[in-house]
Amino acid sequence: MFIIICFILLGLYGILIACYHYWFASIPIFKISENQNAALFFSIIIPARNEEKNIQKCIDSILQQAYPPNLYEIIVVDDYSTDRTADIVQGFSVKSVRLLQLKDVLLNASTHSYKKKAIELAIEHAKGNWIVTTDADCVVLPTWLKTINAYQQATNARFIAAPVMYKTKQSFLSIFQTLDFLSLQGITAASAHKSFHTMCNGANIAYEKHTFFEVGGFKNIDHIASGDDMLLMHKIYTHYPKQVKFLLSPEAIVTTDPMPTWKMFFNQRIRWASKADKYDDKRIMIVLVFLYILNLLFPILLIASIWNYTYLISALIFLSAKTIVEIPFVWQVARFFKQSSLMLYFPIAQPAHILYTLIAGWLGKFGKYNWKGRWVK
Repeated sequence: MFIIICFILLGLYGILIACYHYWFASIPIFKISENQNAALFFSIIIPARNEEKNIQKCIDSILQQAYPPNLYEIIVVDDYSTDRTADIVQGFSVKSVRLLQLKDVLLNASTHSYKKKAIELAIEHAKGNWIVTTDADCVVLPTWLKTINAYQQATNARFIAAPVMYKTKQSFLSIFQTLDFLSLQGITAASAHKSFHTMCNGANIAYEKHTFFEVGGFKNIDHIASGDDMLLMHKIYTHYPKQVKFLLSPEAIVTTDPMPTWKMFFNQRIRWASKADKYDDKRIMIVLVFLYILNLLFPILLIASIWNYTYLISALIFLSAKTIVEIPFVWQVARFFKQSSLMLYFPIAQPAHILYTLIAGWLGKFGKYNWKGRWVK
């Protein structure tokens, strides 16, 4: 009976993945028209904590925009850095690059979410009518702002989520993270496009400043350590469901590096998982609980095989079927990001993926994590 239940749930999972596959395929890849006017003034916000190794490249990439320099500014908010992050930002002679210090506002008072406070501070000082956020360890394309501007004019969006990609290195950890992130990006794009549930990544989102204040900004979600992206997205979605969009364009991709160690990777994923039960969007909660239960079935089958080898055969069939179900969808996303060659490693990464999902999901709810030198329960 248990084996039958396992494969019924696997069948439902196959239907869910097929839906994501179809929805992702239905997203038109956005292209800029030749006569597109630059209309929006962007305030690009970069919260930064101990990012001396990355902040220079990040700002340099933004300053190379194929967009009028008088129509964007860069605001870096230093979040109590103990390295040279602030000095590097102050070293830019361009007037459009500004540095704000979070410590000048908090005055050493504690908060549940330093990143949200940093973004709030920057928005208060922002000149732009549109806010764009990225991370200090990201690099953007010269067409980044140009594409967001064109897409907003074409769709009248109030909130725009856009693609993020890992720059893969030749290690199993790097490849593993990239494959996992490809699936997340595919689900993000598909679900946002069809309004199935709200997902995004704060390394590449844009929203109207007026709308941010209209929905109350981070009010009522500022007690949560993370969620400056997805929780805000849902707040805006509840007011303007038809004006929350996903921009699928290779010209709007933001690139970042995967975590260099397994410890840092798990801390990152635990941080992401920690906000799961904080979503007001209960649709995504249903999906996450379902996925957790589905992944939990595999180790249960393996344990049960100690007493009955039939369960071992079922576990191997279960793993193979799950992999086969996922491959077409992830391959489609990988092709968009020009990372199809990594799919050779996809079957090998499956057992590790199931294990990490279970550990990160559990610790995200009942454990704690260390991020940027801070412990969060």
